[in-house]
Amino acid sequence: MKKILYSFLIFSSASLLAQKNPATRFAVANDIVGTVDLFTGKENIIQSKQVYKTAASLPQNLKKFGYIADNGLVEYKLKKGYEGQDRLSLAQINEGHGVSKDSPVFVDGYEFSNPDTMIYAEILNNVEVKDNNGKKSVFATSKLK
Repeated sequence: MKKILYSFLIFSSASLLAQKNPATRFAVANDIVGTVDLFTGKENIIQSKQVYKTAASLPQNLKKFGYIADNGLVEYKLKKGYEGQDRLSLAQINEGHGVSKDSPVFVDGYEFSNPDTMIYAEILNNVEVKDNNGKKSVFATSKLK
């Protein structure tokens, strides 16, 4: 009985860790992933904004981000000279936390698996390394706790 209960608790906690946060709205600017919240209040650096409500409505250049478009996706074009915000590749994030560079990174429960994907560093809050099906992975939230 203890084994069954223990197994259930492990499974439940793993499921909770991997749940997608329904409040997270991702955004992409210059092929770099951020959140809509990241760009709120920074209207002075935004040249244009395009909102896509579903993954199916994404244009060809954004199809590769379909896995994070559950709540739609916003594409920002930044004004010239404002492209230099801090950004990291998934491989850099993993290596900085002592994890294999090819391991997926989870942000608000969304799995990012391409190590070349670039993410704005500012959205990586509350970063932890946790076990993910026997492998170490980086888990982060986009909101400060």
